[in-house]
Amino acid sequence: MTTTATTANKPNAYYSFSEVPVVLNANQLASVLNISLTNAYCLLRSENFPTLRIGRRLLVSRDNLLNRMNENSLAS
Repeated sequence: MTTTATTANKPNAYYSFSEVPVVLNANQLASVLNISLTNAYCLLRSENFPTLRIGRRLLVSRDNLLNRMNENSLAS
């Protein structure tokens, strides 16, 4: 018997942007963008990224992430 890994087996698999949490932490950001956790933290720490800092937590709102993605796609 063989098993295949599917997206449904991933704990944070999002099928539409409306399923993404309103505020994302680094793990969720990495999952949404399909990047490593290290790259998610680098992005959250970058100067021009709309990071929300609460204590030591680095977060980004879904709306700010979408706006940032739209800005970058229009600039290309």
